[in-house]
Amino acid sequence: MNNKPLCLVVDDSRVIRRVAMDIISSLGLRTAEAEHGLAAVEFCGTTVPDFVLLDWNMPEMDGITCLRSLRAMDLNPRPIVVMCTTENGLAKIREALEAGADEYIMKPYDRDVLLDKLVQVGLVERA
Repeated sequence: MNNKPLCLVVDDSRVIRRVAMDIISSLGLRTAEAEHGLAAVEFCGTTVPDFVLLDWNMPEMDGITCLRSLRAMDLNPRPIVVMCTTENGLAKIREALEAGADEYIMKPYDRDVLLDKLVQVGLVERA
């Protein structure tokens, strides 16, 4: 069995999912992907990730609805959820945190920003 944390990358852009998964994999973590919130909820119904990088604006089910759905599920352990979006208004950030997001990062982000969040939530250590 693999003890490395599993990170679910949820974004409707295949390119963004690929980039995020490449960064996360380079940090020694396992990855999985979902193209929208509904697919993420379905994934979490069978496999509970340690970390979810969740885009806000997606078809089928947006990130905030997905976040609320994930927090309503009896997931054990409770995954760390980081909202990832271009939405930078204070009201949006507050909405995400009140809905259960653990952290929030702005797009576009790079390896250093993602690394900082993963260190901050305790999934990786800074080398």
